[in-house]
Amino acid sequence: MTITESNDNHLRQLIFEKPRVIVKYTDEECLICKELSPSFASLSSDPTYGEIVFVRMNAKENPVSSKEVKLTGTPFFATYKNGTLLECGVVSTEEGIKAMLAKLLEIK
Repeated sequence: MTITESNDNHLRQLIFEKPRVIVKYTDEECLICKELSPSFASLSSDPTYGEIVFVRMNAKENPVSSKEVKLTGTPFFATYKNGTLLECGVVSTEEGIKAMLAKLLEIK
């Protein structure tokens, strides 16, 4: 699966159309965001997570996202199940991303 580039409006539509979504909010100046990019890309093509839509958003270019991310920093991840926010927060390791994905898959 590929990573979908999104904005605030498109994200709202995606989380209601797709049952499982993970969003990576990034900032061009965030070194950890850059370091996690290969892991995020690899996980997006892993068949284990085939039913999850992977989304990337530039936090600075999206006012709603920017407001959320300013509270905590980047890389900020959020998971959505059937249009509802399941979990969110700053994640700085591939293991952290995998933990969020596992929780998203186990929720029926």
